[in-house]
Amino acid sequence: GEGMSGRLRPGNAGADTAADHIAVLDDALAQIPDAHRHGTDILVRTDSAGSAKAFLAHIRVLRERGLNMRFSVGYAVTEPVRRAIRSLPEHLWHPALDQDGSLRAGAEVAELTGMVDLTGYPAGTRTIVRRERPHPGAQLSLFDRDEGLRHQVFLTDTPYSGGGSAQFLEVRHRGHATVEDHIRCGKNTGFGRFPSRRFPVNAAWLELSLAAIDLLAWTRYLLLDGELATAEPKKLRYRLLHVAARLTRGGRRLRLRISATWPWRNELAEAFHRLAALPRPAG
Repeated sequence: GEGMSGRLRPGNAGADTAADHIAVLDDALAQIPDAHRHGTDILVRTDSAGSAKAFLAHIRVLRERGLNMRFSVGYAVTEPVRRAIRSLPEHLWHPALDQDGSLRAGAEVAELTGMVDLTGYPAGTRTIVRRERPHPGAQLSLFDRDEGLRHQVFLTDTPYSGGGSAQFLEVRHRGHATVEDHIRCGKNTGFGRFPSRRFPVNAAWLELSLAAIDLLAWTRYLLLDGELATAEPKKLRYRLLHVAARLTRGGRRLRLRISATWPWRNELAEAFHRLAALPRPAG
C-alpha cells in the first residue's frame, strides 16, 4: 500500500508519455532496497497509457541489466484488434477465472498473439483479450455494443512456460484495478486538492501526501488488527486520527486521556502500545 513514486505535471503538459512512465518507474524502483530489487520477480502493470513501445523497451533493458522484470499493460482495442477478435473461432475462448481460482460467470479469455501486428514491441510480447457481459451502466464502445460484450486487451511478456496461461495472466492483470482504489485513497490523503497556484508548493504538497500514504500503510500493517487493518483513510481519520482527547501531566509522565465512551478507544490504546514496543531502527 505504499506510494512508491509520484510526479506533479504542469497543467499545460500533454498526455502521459513514455518518458513520464519511465521516470516514475525508475523512481519507484529506486525505493526498493537493493537486496529486494535484485533477485525478486517484479511485475509492472499499467493501463493502456503504459503500452508505449519506448516504455516497454525500457523495461526489457532493465531486465537485461539483471532486474527480473515483466510487464502486463493495457492495449487499445484498435481496428486490427477488432478484426482479430471477430475472426477468433469460438473453441479458442476459455472461461475466465476469479482471484480465488473459481470460474468468472459470463467472462471468457483468448489469446491474440500472432494475429495483431506488434512490430517494434519487445520480442515475446503476447496479446490477450477478455470478453464479458457488461454490468448495468457500463460505458461501451460501438464495437462492444455490436458484439453485446465488453472487451479488454492487454500485452505481456510473461511466457507460456512456467504457468503463463492466458487465464492466469488475465486474472493477474485484472488485479491492476486496485490501483484506482489506491488513487482514490491518495486523494483522501492529500493530493485530491492542491493548496497553491505555485507549482513548487504543490510539488512539495504531493511529496508530503505520498509520505502520509506511507505512514498510514505502515500504521495499518504494524499497529492495527481486524477491520482497521484494511480501513481506508476516511475511516481511520474518523475512528483514530481525529479522536477528542486531553494531554495531562502527572508523576513526571505525559498521559493522553481519551474519552471512555469512544468506541475505538481500546484499538487506539493498543496501537500506541504496539508502537512503543517496536524495535528501534538500527543505526
